[in-house]
Amino acid sequence: MSSSILCVTIDCTAPARLADFWSQALGYKARRDLPNGAHLIAEDEQTMPWLAFTPVAETKATKNRLHLDLRPDDQEAEVARLVALGATRAEVGQSVDASWVVLADPEGNEFCVLPSRTA
Repeated sequence: MSSSILCVTIDCTAPARLADFWSQALGYKARRDLPNGAHLIAEDEQTMPWLAFTPVAETKATKNRLHLDLRPDDQEAEVARLVALGATRAEVGQSVDASWVVLADPEGNEFCVLPSRTA
């Protein structure tokens, strides 16, 4: 017997806002807004895993234990696009010559933008 990942859940204080950010960042089209205040997004209704944004009262306090790595076609353009959507550059101890760029979403959750697929 085995399992598959249904969703990756992210605790946040503004689930709708974060779902909006990540929907735009990833180009996800499917969305479910749940009665408990959680918002789920996915590429489409059939594709897993979904990203689930669940409401919590407390704000993020430390570096993520789990983060997303994005692999764009054009790293520099993607970083600029994500910053325009509301991401900020983040410092988590990466070296100055790191090939990836660390950003944080509007609630401070770090994620990485890896070098371009063709690099």
